[in-house]
Amino acid sequence: MMATLVLTFGIGLFVLSILFRIGGIYINTTSSLPVGLYRVVDEPITKGAYVAFCPPQRDVFDWAVARGYIHPGNCPGGYGQLLKRVHAVAGDTVSIDQSGITVNGELLPNSAPIHTDAYGTALPQYRLNAVLGKSEFLLLSDLNPHSFDARYFGVIERAQMVHVVRPIFTLELQKECLL
Repeated sequence: MMATLVLTFGIGLFVLSILFRIGGIYINTTSSLPVGLYRVVDEPITKGAYVAFCPPQRDVFDWAVARGYIHPGNCPGGYGQLLKRVHAVAGDTVSIDQSGITVNGELLPNSAPIHTDAYGTALPQYRLNAVLGKSEFLLLSDLNPHSFDARYFGVIERAQMVHVVRPIFTLELQKECLL
């Protein structure tokens, strides 16, 4: 009986997530952004925006799917879309090294790379010191120091971006409303 209930609940959530996606709604359950509902908006990609993107076909993303850091999905390469925040755009000077990510001389919070995961597996250590080109974006989580983001895969091209999204309802917004 309990297994049937869990299966029914799981199938219901899966169907609901498909209906939301068709309606331009993303459900974020990861800790890279505040957990909650996000809607697709027709806005330019700017610093501070949340974006959905398809990871480019690179070995680091094959590895990330195999390790369970990202989910498989419908993007080229069989990757699932990721949601991250834009922290640097064209013209910004970006440095990624062992101390973290610096944008225009400012060290970003929670950006220091981790050298091994919880199981002791070495993580890729991406390094960069450059001015971003017109179609390059730096995407990462400023909430979760353990997020799989630019620290490990570098910059993302505009062609990989799928949508700009805005929060509709998040647990973070809910806490603010209760205060």
